[in-house]
Amino acid sequence: MASFCTDTLFTLYFILFPSIFFISQGVFYEELAQGIAIKREEKTTHLHFYFHDIVGGKNSTVVRIAGPPNSSIANFGNTMMMDDPLTEGPEITSKLIGKAQGLYAIAAQNDFSLLMVVNYVFTEGDYNGSSISILGRNHIFDDVREMPVVGGSGAFRLAHGYALAHTVQIDMETGDATVEYNIYVTHF
Repeated sequence: MASFCTDTLFTLYFILFPSIFFISQGVFYEELAQGIAIKREEKTTHLHFYFHDIVGGKNSTVVRIAGPPNSSIANFGNTMMMDDPLTEGPEITSKLIGKAQGLYAIAAQNDFSLLMVVNYVFTEGDYNGSSISILGRNHIFDDVREMPVVGGSGAFRLAHGYALAHTVQIDMETGDATVEYNIYVTHF
């Protein structure tokens, strides 16, 4: 009889307050209602900023980490590690909103295409502490290049989408470049 009353009481609580208990093989687990019932909706965010790749000089944001010996920076196989500033405007002096951290490598023998493996880490505004990860081909002499967004963290957890890169200026002697980015990212 006691077992019947206990089972009936738990069943009544479960019917009245389904978000309080979770039943699995006769065992009750206390759960948060939001943890079970929330259905998160995807949203798409458009991000616009500028990337500054500073290859030469005392304030370089790029360092060569691998490649053929005695080669120029543009030779096939050269691999660079970067910690490039991301700014609101095209000037390097405009407001810093984050960093592009990762690597790129000259991935084509007869062309100037880069393999980009980069995390765009945001340090200001609504997305402070969040990041977007890009992995793809960047044929830098195309006016606009498209690369896939393959993930993210923080506000961009489970992100996917695409990034459009457009070179604003490039110094062919030093390799320094300013690139405008428009990123369309779908996330929860």
